[in-house]
Amino acid sequence: MSDAALWAALADPHRRAIVALLLERPRPVGEIVEACGLSQPSTSKHLKVLREAGLVRVRQDAQRRVYALDPAPIAELDAWLVPYRALWNRSLDTLGRRLDATAPDDDPEEPAPKD
Repeated sequence: MSDAALWAALADPHRRAIVALLLERPRPVGEIVEACGLSQPSTSKHLKVLREAGLVRVRQDAQRRVYALDPAPIAELDAWLVPYRALWNRSLDTLGRRLDATAPDDDPEEPAPKD
């Protein structure tokens, strides 16, 4: 699986919707078609892209194909995002301190709101 294939697979909103569905539990193609409101051929094309990117696995269950998420690529994405989360957290902490520092003091003449 290449990083480009992974990002390209997740770039499409229909494929992200399929990934969200599969996060809940493995599903047969028919359920995915129904939940996404896409045609069966269109859903199959999206599932093929997700499968080729390594995001989903498929198993045969009698006449049905059941798709499930493969957690490994998601874990790789999560690991890649770690330094960015730290950056966002620092930025949000800085913003919070600035907002706290510039917040007006409570007006002693106004009564505090009641819960």
